[in-house]
Amino acid sequence: MLPTFVVMLREGVEATLIVGIVAAFLSTQGARRALRQMWLGVAAATALCLAVGVTLHVLSQDLPQRQQEMLETVVGLIAVAMVTYMVVFMKRHARSLSGTLRRSAGSALASGSQWALVAMGFLAVLREGFESAVFLTALLNASENQTAGLTGAILGLAAAVGIGYAIYRGGVKLNLSKFFAVTGAMLVLVSAGLVMTAAHTAHEAGWLLFGQAQALDLSALIRPGSVQASLFTGVLGIQPRPVVIEVIGWLAYLVPMTCYLFWPRRRTPAAQPTAATSLPAKA
Repeated sequence: MLPTFVVMLREGVEATLIVGIVAAFLSTQGARRALRQMWLGVAAATALCLAVGVTLHVLSQDLPQRQQEMLETVVGLIAVAMVTYMVVFMKRHARSLSGTLRRSAGSALASGSQWALVAMGFLAVLREGFESAVFLTALLNASENQTAGLTGAILGLAAAVGIGYAIYRGGVKLNLSKFFAVTGAMLVLVSAGLVMTAAHTAHEAGWLLFGQAQALDLSALIRPGSVQASLFTGVLGIQPRPVVIEVIGWLAYLVPMTCYLFWPRRRTPAAQPTAATSLPAKA
């Protein structure tokens, strides 16, 4: 439940932040027609992402066992790649995201290109929604309780929409750097677990045949149904008896990504970004 909550919270905040900035800008500029068109684009992108998510889930359930393992491996690795890109991108651009979007929106409106603003909202939701669909599919495939996973996703999305609306109304300031650093750290842990799960399903699919000797015996700590099992297996993806290649994959992803995420950034004299983001109130 916690991994899916974090995924939808993080992805949802990214999408609502971008949409909120564009919507607030259009409202203050009196571009009501473009604002309506933008919301239509957001709705279309949301429907498309839901269709992708349902299709992936149905495919992963209806295939024969070996093909299921193959699909789960591919989806898991794609999800890890997407999360890695997202963490790296937000590490570099979180501080300047709000200002960059406002400048882009201003340029588009000044040139009369309102469809560019519509596309900004559509593509923001489409990108984050597609990432969410792939990542949630991978997490649900690896979960023993899909109902709890879906509940976490719904709660995370609801929280993200609430945060986005509060920012849009101008009543809340969000420190983007700290928010994305904390959620990024949690997603790195979840992604490391997906790497371990992908190594397991790749073996079941017949793709990964080496490194299958048992590395650790954590069964005394990770007992089925226990709180420890919910934390280690449900959140971190660590199995009671991981094999060598699973441990190697987990460490090979977790260690460098954690170092990158928390490595201090160099401050350039020319850049004076603001870490806290709030949107102008509606006109």
